[in-house]
Amino acid sequence: MAFCTTVPNSMDMHPGMTQHPTSNLISDEVMAMAYSGFREGQHPDRGEGANNPSREEILEDLQILDAHDFHLIRLYDSGENSRMTLDLIREQNLPIKVLLGIWLDAEISNHEGCPWLDQPIPDEKLSANKFKNKKEIDRGIGLAKEFDDIVVSVNVGNEALVSWNDHMVPLDSVIAYVKDVQNRIEQPVTVADNYEWWAQDGEALAAVVDFLGVHTYPVWENRSIDEGLSYTLKNMQKIYDAFPGKPIAILEAGWATTASEFGDRAGEDQQKRYYREMMDWGTQTNTTIFFFEAFDEPWKGDRNNLMGAEKHWGAFFVDRTPKLVMHE
Repeated sequence: MAFCTTVPNSMDMHPGMTQHPTSNLISDEVMAMAYSGFREGQHPDRGEGANNPSREEILEDLQILDAHDFHLIRLYDSGENSRMTLDLIREQNLPIKVLLGIWLDAEISNHEGCPWLDQPIPDEKLSANKFKNKKEIDRGIGLAKEFDDIVVSVNVGNEALVSWNDHMVPLDSVIAYVKDVQNRIEQPVTVADNYEWWAQDGEALAAVVDFLGVHTYPVWENRSIDEGLSYTLKNMQKIYDAFPGKPIAILEAGWATTASEFGDRAGEDQQKRYYREMMDWGTQTNTTIFFFEAFDEPWKGDRNNLMGAEKHWGAFFVDRTPKLVMHE
């Protein structure tokens, strides 16, 4: 996989419509999928241990994604589930490539910036997280090497820098982690964060990563579906302006189908429209877009609010039946 400098054309007159060479695409794919396999009653470790999906469940998910022509997926960590996913792709000879994640836990207590952190994270927990992060980096490097025929890129940290997160890591540490990974694997390395953080604060990190991993969510910023694409393009133009010529991929963009926070701005029709418009834009500009996300995840968000947005971003329901976006 190679990345090249962007080349402008007539589409540059519209914000966010810079055309890139096809070599900027990750694994030659425009529409990719963010994947996490947790089903009803399952969840990652929230302090009392994880309840993970089985091999059979992950295989079912991969077969569903393959059947819907998703041949590039994003994984968020390098733990047990990710290894199982990579094992199954190889074992079943599935035509799926992976952007592998390395998850970074908090090394700074961002209780003053994060709305849902009520108390400071204890220093001993932060120290333990630093050790945990280094172990995770070693696991990610190991998986990238072992599955170098499947893992096409590696992402170090997910929204660990933006001001409102609950797992903040110092920028200097993220840069050091990226350089460490780059020195030990062959695949391109990136970091995933919000478009505004990249545009305002990302200069030092952008100089290090092989390409920028950008998140954009117009619906979280009170935009209706009629503004969804245009607002996304304005967001992307900020990145293009800040880092001309730097390769970029959208590592998260999506639209919730149910959300007490969004009211009637959420819905399956809106999700389908946003997906189709993003696919058309990605095709025109040669931009890889990881749609967020494959399957609804009931474990996320407030467990007492079943209608909360965090639970309803999937292109498929938690029972694996397709939403409208996956219907022709």
